[in-house]
Amino acid sequence: MRKFFPTIAFVAVALASLVLAGFAYFAAREAARIKFEAAADDAVGRIESRLDLHTSLLRATEAFFSARTGGVSRAEFDKFYQTLDVDGNFAGLLSLGYLKLIRPGGEAAARDEIRSNYGIDPAFPLADGLEWHAPITLIEPHDGESQRYLGYDVAIDSVSRAAMEQAMADGALHASGRRMLDPLPDAKGEAKSAVPGFVIFARLGVDGVPAGQDAVAKTKGFLYAAFRARDLFEVALGKAPQLPVNLEVYDQSIDLGNLLYRSEISPVHGYGLKTMRMIEVAGRPWAVVLRPTAAFTEPSSPFVPVVLGLFGLLLAGTIAMIARYQERAFDAATRLHETTEKSLMEKDLMLQEMRHRIKNSIARVLAIARQTAAHSADLKEFSSSFSARLQSMAASQDMLTRSRRQQADLGDLLRIELGQVFGKDLPDGLLSGPQVLLDETTTQALGLTFHELATNALKYGEAGSSVGALRVDWSVDGQGRERMLALNWIEAGKLNLEAPAKTGFGTKPIDMNITRELRGTIEREFREDGLQVKIRIPHSN
Repeated sequence: MRKFFPTIAFVAVALASLVLAGFAYFAAREAARIKFEAAADDAVGRIESRLDLHTSLLRATEAFFSARTGGVSRAEFDKFYQTLDVDGNFAGLLSLGYLKLIRPGGEAAARDEIRSNYGIDPAFPLADGLEWHAPITLIEPHDGESQRYLGYDVAIDSVSRAAMEQAMADGALHASGRRMLDPLPDAKGEAKSAVPGFVIFARLGVDGVPAGQDAVAKTKGFLYAAFRARDLFEVALGKAPQLPVNLEVYDQSIDLGNLLYRSEISPVHGYGLKTMRMIEVAGRPWAVVLRPTAAFTEPSSPFVPVVLGLFGLLLAGTIAMIARYQERAFDAATRLHETTEKSLMEKDLMLQEMRHRIKNSIARVLAIARQTAAHSADLKEFSSSFSARLQSMAASQDMLTRSRRQQADLGDLLRIELGQVFGKDLPDGLLSGPQVLLDETTTQALGLTFHELATNALKYGEAGSSVGALRVDWSVDGQGRERMLALNWIEAGKLNLEAPAKTGFGTKPIDMNITRELRGTIEREFREDGLQVKIRIPHSN
């Protein structure tokens, strides 16, 4: 437990600091959201106030027309319009006018009314198949540009007609959907493309109509007010203080085809703040999408949570370091004691391993000496054979000593043993087989076996005159614990080779090494063209 205390202390303090930083971050986010929501509410409130002012204009016009049951002349309507101070009070208003409701065949009365008021004889582009029509008979402002709309049948526009039908049904104000209105002139006075807008309609009823009549019979006509959306919204949002919000206003649903207005100042998306409000304009819903602009500032610095988090991590690291130093000081004596005991144990193990290997080596040397002496005719032959076998044993041990894993490569072992007998310049193609790593026991046993086979080949086979008559190949078969190392020793070149009548010394250690020590098998096949020795031993590496 003491070992993990610095880590536990660091994690605990760091988590506490991160939790505090997280709370600070979310508090800052919430404060920013609340501030932005307040700015959004302010923007929507300004828009609704401006729209209420414009609808009150239409209600005032409706009251003016209702008070003059005999009809309103152009002069009266012009005087009424001039008193409104539209440019100063109703920015965005494109035109204000009256639509006379007529049934098919009633065009003459509407034409006479326009001729009487404006002195022009307009064309009536009335559409066929409509139950009623609504041509413009009064319009303000009535300059030459606007007078060209006199006589235009607004009822042929399906969107406007739907709003007028709703006004006939309930007598309330109703706004049309998004309409593309007359283009605004640029700085040079040249017209640009049409701009989005909308039209609000108010129904004028007919007095004294008997009950049971349809809505058309009860309707004298409609008052309308057409608005350019951009002018209206810019006036509504232009008063001080300027709001740091970007607006997109859509008719009914958020769709590019329904876009009424979009702020020219681009939004900033990095705050992750966005809200939507639904407002109702003369019975028609609008969707207002609001985002912050670059002028929006957060109520608190966004770096406060970062500073808190970094300070907490620094504090956690300091505490962990202090705890770590104390733990290291406490463990210093323990580690020294453990190191001393470990060194003594390793020394004992090394001595035991050395005694074991020396004992095994002495036993092997004594066995070789006894067998060599039993089959040697004189001291000279004994000395030569015994020295060669000791060199073979030493070569195998040297390979193991140079290997970090106490393993020897089979191919390298064969090259060393054959090199001691035939010389270092061995021909190509003498050895073939994959890389096979041998453990200590297998290396010692096979080293002596290869030495005896090579010595016999040198003494008795045709390979004595040319090592090219010798071939050695090997492979590994099977999987897991059933893997077997298969080695073939082939001596060619001597004809009519027969098995010896008496087993020599070299044969006995070979058989003992393979069958007893390595638990394998060895087969000798004396063929007409030479000798083949097949060795099979288990191989688990």
